[in-house]
Amino acid sequence: MAEVVLYHNPGCSKSRGALEILEGREEDLLIVEYLKNPLSREELAVLVGQVGGEPSALVRKDKKFKELGLDPGAYETPSAVIEILAEHPELMERPVAVFAGRGVIGRPPERVLELLG
Repeated sequence: MAEVVLYHNPGCSKSRGALEILEGREEDLLIVEYLKNPLSREELAVLVGQVGGEPSALVRKDKKFKELGLDPGAYETPSAVIEILAEHPELMERPVAVFAGRGVIGRPPERVLELLG
């Protein structure tokens, strides 16, 4: 049976919603609490490739981003996204689900179903 990997933050309602959608499905589910177990640069590089699209979509431009004084334009390349998420895992957009080598950002949470179609 194939496995769905959910990069999860239990403090996030969208992440909890994606988890609820995925629980009880026939696919095996691996939950990675990326704040407790931050991803390595190598793991982040794979994730950026799996999600595809604009790498900058994986970076939350929230209050913490602004508090750090970061420039959104500086995090558009895969390497820049990998570096910022390695240094500040709390800035990773969530949830992210990966299945069969493809990934999606679960905003809205129902997007995780796109992987299982």
